Amino acid sequence: MSAASVPTPRLIDRFGRQVTYVRLSVTDRCDFRCIYCMAEEMTFLPRNEILSLEELALIGRAFVELGVSKIRLTGGEPLVRSNVAQLARELRALPGLRELTLTTNGSRLVQFAPQLREAGLDRINISLDSLRPDRFREITRFGKLAEVLAGIEAARTAGFKRIKLNAVILRGRNDDEILDLVRFARDRELDLSFIEEMPLGNISEHDRAQSFCSSDSIRRIISSLFPLTPSMENSGGPARYYRMSGSDSRIGFISPHSHNFCHLCNRVRVTVDGRLLLCLGNEHSADLRAVLRDSNGDIDALKAAIVAAMGLKPESHHFELGGDTQIVRFMNMTGG
Repeated sequence: MSAASVPTPRLIDRFGRQVTYVRLSVTDRCDFRCIYCMAEEMTFLPRNEILSLEELALIGRAFVELGVSKIRLTGGEPLVRSNVAQLARELRALPGLRELTLTTNGSRLVQFAPQLREAGLDRINISLDSLRPDRFREITRFGKLAEVLAGIEAARTAGFKRIKLNAVILRGRNDDEILDLVRFARDRELDLSFIEEMPLGNISEHDRAQSFCSSDSIRRIISSLFPLTPSMENSGGPARYYRMSGSDSRIGFISPHSHNFCHLCNRVRVTVDGRLLLCLGNEHSADLRAVLRDSNGDIDALKAAIVAAMGLKPESHHFELGGDTQIVRFMNMTGG
């Protein structure tokens, strides 16, 4: 049998789901402190505990050789780490990788969008929770809306297609901007996904149960002005997409509470300190950093550890809005 005809190994969990998508965190640091994501005062990992760019590239290679076709670079804010474009270039050259994407808060895209596009990055997701400067500052604690809006334009100018905005809607905070965000996306031919807040990390800034805004309620608000038609389109992640008449923009909904999507899960996450998280809402994990460093970067040992970890992937997450937080790691440590 020739090398070209050797079948690609597949990552299959106990429930028959194939993992084809990895979210690879390059940093736990961020220049924002979004109220649903992080505490205002954070302690970040010391340098010796985080994976080097070479280690991240090797992990990416191992997953692609095991059948993964999509990698998303995440953080924290991935663009606060030096040389992310070089990592993107190395990953994009991997045979078998069909899509390389990145999630960012947009604050540094004016500087980095051209480099990322030249490196071969396919798509960008940009967080945008408000179009009002004062409110944007309140939600992000440190963010400047003008920088993010300029970053969105820089990504468009750089030639990125199907740029997607992500918005976390909190009742009583920014739910009065749902239609404004849709108009903003329509006017610029951008996609827009609304994400239900995920209860990761202990926060005191707001009550998650009181601020919860379901995808169904958001969809009703949008449909009052822009009737939505379900679409069978799939971007490889958990978003369910809808179309609007007279627009190329897609409206997506990511609904971990109201419409559990675990039965379709094709994703795992790797934190910047090398934990392979098998589920967003559970602590099941494997230590890939230890495997890398104990084996001196042996890719076969790394691949064996990844395959073995598939047995840890749980059937479902169990998010609770009220009561004690079950997952104490913040979203910046989880990886986007």
